[in-house]
Order: sequence, then structure tokens, then C-alpha cells
Amino acid sequence: MRRCGVLMPVSSIPTRFGIGGFSKEAYDFVDFLAASGQSLWQILPLGPTGYGDSPYQSFSTFAGNPYYICLDRLIEDGLLTEKECLEADFGDDAGKVDYEKIYNTRFALLRKAFDRSNIGDSEDYRRFVEENSQWLKDYAMYMAVKDSLDGISWIEWDEGLRLRKPEVMAEYEEKLADEIAFYCYQQFLFSTQWLALKAYANKKGIEIIGDIPIYVAFDSADTWASPELFQLDEENYPVAVAGCPPDAFSATGQLWGNPLYRWEYHEETGFAWWIRRLAHCFKLYDVVRIDHFRGFDEYWSIPYGDATAQNGVWKKGPGYKLFETVKKALGNRAVIAEDLGFLTPSVLKLVKKTGYPGMKVLQFAFDSREESDYLPYNYPKNCVVYTGTHDNDTVNGWITAMSRKDLAFAKKYLGVKRNAAVCDSLIRAALGCVADTAVIPIQDYLELGGEARINTPSTLGGNWEWRMESGACTPELSKRMLELARLYGRAKRH
Repeated sequence: MRRCGVLMPVSSIPTRFGIGGFSKEAYDFVDFLAASGQSLWQILPLGPTGYGDSPYQSFSTFAGNPYYICLDRLIEDGLLTEKECLEADFGDDAGKVDYEKIYNTRFALLRKAFDRSNIGDSEDYRRFVEENSQWLKDYAMYMAVKDSLDGISWIEWDEGLRLRKPEVMAEYEEKLADEIAFYCYQQFLFSTQWLALKAYANKKGIEIIGDIPIYVAFDSADTWASPELFQLDEENYPVAVAGCPPDAFSATGQLWGNPLYRWEYHEETGFAWWIRRLAHCFKLYDVVRIDHFRGFDEYWSIPYGDATAQNGVWKKGPGYKLFETVKKALGNRAVIAEDLGFLTPSVLKLVKKTGYPGMKVLQFAFDSREESDYLPYNYPKNCVVYTGTHDNDTVNGWITAMSRKDLAFAKKYLGVKRNAAVCDSLIRAALGCVADTAVIPIQDYLELGGEARINTPSTLGGNWEWRMESGACTPELSKRMLELARLYGRAKRH
């Protein structure tokens, strides 16, 4: 079945409160997608973000980002006033998220709502806490303790807390009971609002593609609460960490610093944590894109404390065993394997065996020196094609940085003479190719330049900030997208 969709982070939705969220504008965006013949909305990970603001380094793999909670809804419910929300400083650039200002003001507002909510009397809330007890209590306590210690990483906490000694845990649980309840409340609001938005999208014929990083952050509730899952020593310090080896893009490789999994332990437990994690994801999303899929075949293991990724070694991952177990437990669910980059025969074999579609990115196709697997005539049907991803520049930004030879090759391939025509032609190449699924970043439909880039990998600061201009999704754009979706046999009939 041929279909198409749009990549658009929740944070990029225009709202009046500094960052996108589950507001009326998000529902309007769903309506826009439906009217435009789309059937997929791809988002970035929804977890709570910390230092660096990356959704790929979250404080919890199960929790949701409280920044996305709709304040308008809390005003309607009488938990906040319009005045309180408008007086908060969320930054004054409508085109960018100011994370520092959001951090400094959003929690104070949510705290007011919590104090006025009498949430403990709500049966829905009590049920939510009960149903999510396997992760929620640990996450809420982790955040409450972190706040009480000025945000330092759990590895710097006193030994009793760091190693979760029962008597110390009990003491803090009592001391921070109110803060713990506040973090549970945030997750209740997040879950209630997100699942309502997802249900609305599904009703309109739009499926949500969610995104999960293969690894969890070291400074996260997951690592603190379940150290046995990771390659840590008896003091809970990492033995080795994740990253990528040196390559053409980086002479010293990439040092991500995430803890690595103790795969033998996961296998002994029947991959119970992974099944729990993915079951949770399939409540939140219709399709799950798993980042860095090659890490399940082999992973780059870097000694803890190294300054670069150069001294890492390849180690064997769980391979197909993990996915065989997951399929038995959860059925044959929709997964996209992020299989970009250099792929060995064993990774290709693993992706093929799972049956999951891999990814094709058109911005990687036009290397004038050699033939590329990313040129559309090399695609299988079972894949997802993108003009670019959240890690790429926009198409118009990408053109300005291309070598003359590569740009000449791209224009020749696409049959265009002017640089200005490349963006539209690349979208047409994606929609017209044999791939079952095509996903286009909204910035490319809007023909925006490099100022609308989401993320530049291996850089700190200035990432994850882009916000779409209010009113950008016009009826004219919708009509054009619908025409293209119909022309290339991908239009969803809503």
C-alpha cells in the first residue's frame, strides 16, 4: 500500500506559549494533514529532555515531556488563569524555542495547577498511577531527588541514594512525597492529552510514527532504577559506553556516552524490559522507528573515561533473537529500522530477516564520485523514503553546501536547470519512487532554508529549536500536497 506523510516535531507546532504541544494548533495540524491526503505524522521522541535539549537524551524512556502539556486546557479547567500564563516569560522569538526560559517558567505554572487540582481524589489519576507503576514511581522519585540536589547527575548522589539502599529510599520517599506526586501528575496530564490527540489523528486516518533511541541516557531514571540492565560496575559506574567508530565524517568517531546493554542479562530475562518498553511505545504510537538499528547486530563499545571513540571495539548484539521474542509477545507490529550509514552484510541480513522497512534518504543519493544505494532506482518496495531527516539540513539548506559536481549531478538526475527547482523535484522523486512509504519534512514542503534545520549532529547548542510560523500550513499548500499525493498514488481518502 502506497502512502505518504510529514515529519514535524511536536515542539515545532506554533502555539502562544513558547513551544509546541497538545494544543488546538496540534489538532489543526492533524486536520491539515488529513485534508492534504497524508496518512502519517512522524514526530521525534516525546521523552522529557535535559541538558542540551535533545529528545534523544531523555530522563526516562517511558515518561513524556511536560513542556508539551497544553496550558490552554488547564485554563479551561480552571486550574490556571490566562493572566498567569501570559505573564510567564517563554521568550519572544516565535520562530525558536527558548528552552532555558521554558524550563524556568513552565514547571512553576504546572505546580500551580497541581496545587489546585485535588488530583488525589481523581479515580482516573489513581488508575493511571497504578497501571504505570513499573516505571512511574521510579521516574517521579528520580526527578524529585534530582531537583532537591540542584539537578546533579545521579552518579554524584550520596551512596545510599545512588545504590538505592532501602532505608535511604524510604526516607526520601517520605521527605519528597509532595514533589513525587507532582511528577506523577505531570505524567498523567501528558498521557491524557497525548492519547486524546492520537485518538483524534487516528479517527482522521492519520497514523503516528514515533521515534525511539536504541539507548537510554546515562543520567536517567532507567539507568538509576535498573542498573542490572546495563554494563555498569558494582558502584554503578559504566564499564563501557556507546558511540560510533571513526569514519569519513569524524576522524575520532562519535562518543555518545550512553550506557551499553548487558545483552546476556536481557536474554536470560526473555528480553522482558524490551518487551515492556516496546509495548509502552505501541500505546503511544502506531508505528515505531528504532534509531541506530545496526546496534542490535553489532555495537561499538568504548572504554568508559576515554575522551574519543577511537579505542572502541565492535561487540555482538542480540541479533534476531530479540525481535523473534518481541514478535511472539506483541505480535507483528509496525516498526521502521533506522539503517542509515555504513552497513555490513550481517546488518543487512538482520533487517531483511525482521521484515522491517529500512530508510532511504535522498540527500545521501547524489555523490558524483560513485553510484549510491540511495538513488531511487535502487530502492526495494519495502522501505521508507525521505528527502531528509531531523539530522539533515532542509533541502534548500543542503543545496547551498553541496559541491558543484554533486549539485550538477543532482540537477541532471532530477531534470531541472535551476537550483530553486531542486526542492520540489526532490519531493516528487520521493513521492514518485517505488517505496511503499514516503515521509517529507514539513520544512521542505514550505521550501525553507537552513534556518529551519532541526539538528546538526555532534554540535551543542542551537539544535531542536525551530518552530513553524503560525499560518504556514495554508489551504494552497494543502491543495498542492493533495495533488502530489494523488498524482503519485499515495493519497489517503479521509
